[in-house]
Amino acid sequence: MNYQQLAQQILQGVGGRENIASLVHCATRLRFRLKSVALADTASLKNNPGIITIVESGGQYQVVIGNHVGDVYQALLSEGGLSEGEQAAAAPVKLSLFNRFIDIVSGIFTPFLGVMAASGVLKGLLALALAIGLLQEQSGSYRVLFVASDALFYFFPLVLGYCAGKKFGGNPFTSMAIGAALVHPLMLEAFNQAQSGEAPLSFFGVPLILINYASSVIPILLAAWVASLLEKMVNSRLPDAIRNFITPLLCLGVVVPLSFLVIGPVATWLSNQLADGYLWIYALSPLIAGLFLGGFWQVLVIFGLHWGLVPLMINNLSMHSQDFMMPLLFAAVMGQSGATLGVLLRTRDRRLKGIAASAFSATIFGITEPAVYGVTLPNRRPFIFGCIGGALGAALIGFYHASVYSFGLASIFTIFQSVPKTGIDITVYAVLAGALLSLIFAAVATYFFGLAPQQETETLVDATPEPPPEKLTHTFTLTSPLSGKVVPLEQIADETFASGLLGKGVGIVPDCGRVVSPLDGRVASLFRTGHAIGLIAENGVELLIHVGLDTVQLNGNYFIVHVAQDQPVRRGELLIEFDLPALREAGYDLTTPVIISNSDDYLDVLPASDREQVAENGALLKLIM
Repeated sequence: MNYQQLAQQILQGVGGRENIASLVHCATRLRFRLKSVALADTASLKNNPGIITIVESGGQYQVVIGNHVGDVYQALLSEGGLSEGEQAAAAPVKLSLFNRFIDIVSGIFTPFLGVMAASGVLKGLLALALAIGLLQEQSGSYRVLFVASDALFYFFPLVLGYCAGKKFGGNPFTSMAIGAALVHPLMLEAFNQAQSGEAPLSFFGVPLILINYASSVIPILLAAWVASLLEKMVNSRLPDAIRNFITPLLCLGVVVPLSFLVIGPVATWLSNQLADGYLWIYALSPLIAGLFLGGFWQVLVIFGLHWGLVPLMINNLSMHSQDFMMPLLFAAVMGQSGATLGVLLRTRDRRLKGIAASAFSATIFGITEPAVYGVTLPNRRPFIFGCIGGALGAALIGFYHASVYSFGLASIFTIFQSVPKTGIDITVYAVLAGALLSLIFAAVATYFFGLAPQQETETLVDATPEPPPEKLTHTFTLTSPLSGKVVPLEQIADETFASGLLGKGVGIVPDCGRVVSPLDGRVASLFRTGHAIGLIAENGVELLIHVGLDTVQLNGNYFIVHVAQDQPVRRGELLIEFDLPALREAGYDLTTPVIISNSDDYLDVLPASDREQVAENGALLKLIM
């Protein structure tokens, strides 16, 4: 996939750099805060083959990409002139209280969600290793791996302090220092001494309420918010010459004591109330809780509302060292996985089968957006069967009161995270059984009842009946922009091109380092790296020529561009030169896709001949109009 090109299209679709207030990404989505949603071209973005769908929720304009979101995010930062530390200046955006809450939570937790999930999985694997006797708790091997898995959670106030400081508009390093103070060894020692009966510490005569803030969530969030308010108030009254050190000095001197005296104890009480409240609701009927969460979790994910539950799960782990919610969500994920598997096994449509295969593998590891937006939700019944399967499996898991002992994405690794230190018990088997029930029910129901008959049939380009001669206006033959060996589109080692999502065409393995115009028209798009060019013919044919695969990584090295954006071109005119031997030596796949971008405007796009070799300006493609 050409991430730079996709980034340009997204940047244009959201209304340009000037319309971006902020940008972050999670496991599958680019999460924009736009100054004006009205300036975004949602219809165009939804039709982009590199984008799964668009979701507007919680004050965010979410562009769902899938597993490649990190690469697209980096390309966007480059194309938009943004950086992770300094994005486009934010403008005031009016949001409801609930939407502000969702926006704040997602903005704080998104940056480290991946490493947090990885730490939780490692904790689960260690618990499994203890349960089966592979490691001993006192061994050096276990301790090293445990430290690796526990470090993020133990020092949670530092990480949350930094992210919360950025989100609240304060100095993130000041709020990180406040978080570090909460878990400083001196304060933890004082806490342990107070637990053993010694007199508590005091601050200028005011007794401190000593609490162990390691792994805590809410105290540092409130402290970071207070620090950001104080910082803004102080900055508005101080001259620039002393602001850089006086403001942090006042924040540390005021907010750290305030955290130990008021903010921390109040936030800890609130944390306990939230955790106990959820446990009380769960205890009323774990089975009903499973039915509800398992059935509606994916609906919450669609609208981005699931972020409201993430702090609750982390808080449960912090307060009670276990969480009953995550296993229920695992069943919901497996329900969509089963529905996707049912589509994969049933459909004979090559394109849908390809999307389902990729999406199914992603769901196993907790990434459901490609499955939901690309497979189950568009076909409706598979999504419903997935939700029903999730509800049934989660009800079984809830009935046995299964829980997890570390945080992570709801995925296959949740099974390991449900293993207690005491060893494998019936709750672990309940998690496994519930997941299998969700997957099998959704897969079977989808296989037999999920697809309409027309969705089950195979769609082949060469099986399309020839249109009646009287309906054919004429054909247009496109010549080759370079010489070399012709390969079918589906054999190109890039799924985006091979699937035909970008349009029909062929690939050419070049034997000469030059690209010429195969048509009379103009340059529609020209990539600054010189590796790809888009043309529009005078008769409306839109053409994309992409020299090699992943050659965008060369950043223009070995490419010489001879034309400019919007320049008129004539057939045979030299467009691009490239150093063919150097590209081969660098190990790049030089297969060059030649794609008709607006293939849907034509009855068909077919190879012009059966020859394996094509010469420059030789007949390449035949467009049936």
